[in-house]
Amino acid sequence: MKPNQIILALLFATLGANGAPADRPLPGIRFSTQEGRLRVEANGKLLTEYYFTNVPRPFCYPLIGPGGAEMTRNYPMKKVEGEETDHPHHRSFWFTHGAVNGVDFWTDHETAGRIIHRGFTELTPGLKSGSFKARNDWVTKDGKLICTDDRTMTFYAPGKEDERIIDCAITMHAGADGLVFGDTKEGSFAIRVAETMPSKKGRGDMLNSEGDRGAKAWGKRARWCDYWGPVGDSVVGVAIFDHPGNPNHPTWWHARDYGLFAANPFGKHDFENLKDKAAGEVKVAANSSVTFRYRVILHRGTAREADLPGKYSDYTSDTKSK
Repeated sequence: MKPNQIILALLFATLGANGAPADRPLPGIRFSTQEGRLRVEANGKLLTEYYFTNVPRPFCYPLIGPGGAEMTRNYPMKKVEGEETDHPHHRSFWFTHGAVNGVDFWTDHETAGRIIHRGFTELTPGLKSGSFKARNDWVTKDGKLICTDDRTMTFYAPGKEDERIIDCAITMHAGADGLVFGDTKEGSFAIRVAETMPSKKGRGDMLNSEGDRGAKAWGKRARWCDYWGPVGDSVVGVAIFDHPGNPNHPTWWHARDYGLFAANPFGKHDFENLKDKAAGEVKVAANSSVTFRYRVILHRGTAREADLPGKYSDYTSDTKSK
């Protein structure tokens, strides 16, 4: 999409059908930009904001779930009394990895690489769903280009108040040197849940598709994993679905009882305690690409109450038909 088309799409997203500012919230998924971030609204209410300027890597913050529940930690975007301030690179909801051609893109260390937003290539509001496509450069501290990505995020307008659905597809493009995703637990498709949800504090819990619960879910392979706990007066959860077409499906889970929740298809030697430190490497040939797809579901109640096996079956059936 050309820049002028994106401007028109943003204008349409914020105007009523007659071209005048809407006097009531518009249905569906709408976008607007402000101060280096893209605001995503579902039926007139904030769902998330995509931060893309002056940040180490793009991320979404906050994630607003059913009933207005803020389901990700505020730090380091905002300091809130009582919240932990560990791992400042855990910015709400993001995708990256700790070893890409040997470069750390996971942490904010002074030697780490950066993921730089180069522009939106498509922006499509809609009644049932809306999506954006963005392009990024992965560069070293010294500015050397390692690879690029094209990512698509699709947001579904809630048909009912007890869940929100987000689909993500990230296509990584290798250059002339190819790509090596190194075997490390530090990655990759990640969420830092709200401070009241972690199971370590005896409030929330985790469950994966294979029945591993709580801290036992860490390092295990599973088709999906769910993290739930109290936020305000309600119990809410967030599930991540690993697409069957992803490399190393079913993925390993870097799911911590203190609040980190991540699908990591590259960390085999860390998670399985193997001597071979390259056991989980994924290589991409020069000038080719690889795509990672995930679904995120923000839901009311526990994993069992949310019927995640049924929803995962729906997800795989839907994606096979496309």
